[in-house]
This record gives sequence, C-alpha cells and structure tokens, in this order.
Amino acid sequence: MRRVIGDAVISVGTLLVVLFVLVLFDDRVREEATRVFHVSSGPSGLAVLGGQTLDASGVVLSAARDLSIAHGPLTIFSVAAIVLVIFMLRT
Repeated sequence: MRRVIGDAVISVGTLLVVLFVLVLFDDRVREEATRVFHVSSGPSGLAVLGGQTLDASGVVLSAARDLSIAHGPLTIFSVAAIVLVIFMLRT
C-alpha cells in the first residue's frame, strides 16, 4: 500500500512539474492558469471553474503539442528515457 501511495505522489509531482514548465515558457498557458485561479466564489463559481479548467486543459495540450513538434528530437529522447526508466523500475 505504501508503494502505491509513493507512486501516485511521484506521478502527480511529475505532472505538476510539466505544468509548471509549460506555464513558465508559454504565454498562452500562463494566461489560462491565471484565469483559472481567479474565479469567483459561490455555487456559480464552481461551474465556471469547471468550464475554465476544461478550456485550460485544451490550451495546455495544444502548447505541449506545439512544443513537442518544435523540439522533435528532444521529445523522442525524453519519451525513450521515460520508457527506459519505467522498465528499470519494474525489474
């Protein structure tokens, strides 16, 4: 059970690092992140937050796709490194 929790924490941490890097380097993602975190309170604020989160996730995916296309060799290297680390941790 402890290993499962540790793996989940590592996975969430990795996603947060990727999101932080995208916010750091891409203006579109930065604007969407600030728009998501400046939401009004109350019941209608929760509905607005859900819609903004969907919009922001679309922008994040678009930015990630654009950056991966612009830096193709680095993306291929990163994916290969991730696959090798996963196989290394499994054995």
